[in-house]
Amino acid sequence: MARSHGTGEFTASDLARCGAGVVFEPGVLIFHPENVELGDDVYVGHQSILKGYHLNRLVVGARSWIGQQCFFHAAGGITIGERVGIGPAVRILTSKHRLPADRATPIMDGELELAPVVLEDGCDIGVGAILLPGVTIGRGAQVGAGAVVTHDVAPYAIVAGVPARPLGTR
Repeated sequence: MARSHGTGEFTASDLARCGAGVVFEPGVLIFHPENVELGDDVYVGHQSILKGYHLNRLVVGARSWIGQQCFFHAAGGITIGERVGIGPAVRILTSKHRLPADRATPIMDGELELAPVVLEDGCDIGVGAILLPGVTIGRGAQVGAGAVVTHDVAPYAIVAGVPARPLGTR
């Protein structure tokens, strides 16, 4: 049976917390706003989707910037620190389906595994990067455009590529 997740339409008062000076550009959708917390002066770009979840929180720290057309799926929880820059079209995923033991069973029928994603203060995520479940991006780290992050990134590290690999430090 098909079921809808709703429209994603919201008002600031629907959020668990909406700090002073938050900017929502046109087309932003927020699902489960009761589990979404935004600090002061957060910017959310055009057509971004903040997909809260009924079990965990999506928390964005003060003065962070979320570019246009981002997609954050907070099933496992997402914590974004203060002064974090997130480029346009970034994807943050916190869930995946476990591969069923029986190959005849579709992957989508596998058990859902949840793992949080953490972006520490002052890090920067490049345009179109994808952050997979369970990763932590360290304080002040930089993730290159188009990178696919499958493992934790150390504080102040610079990573890029598919999968993302260390290039040095800043």
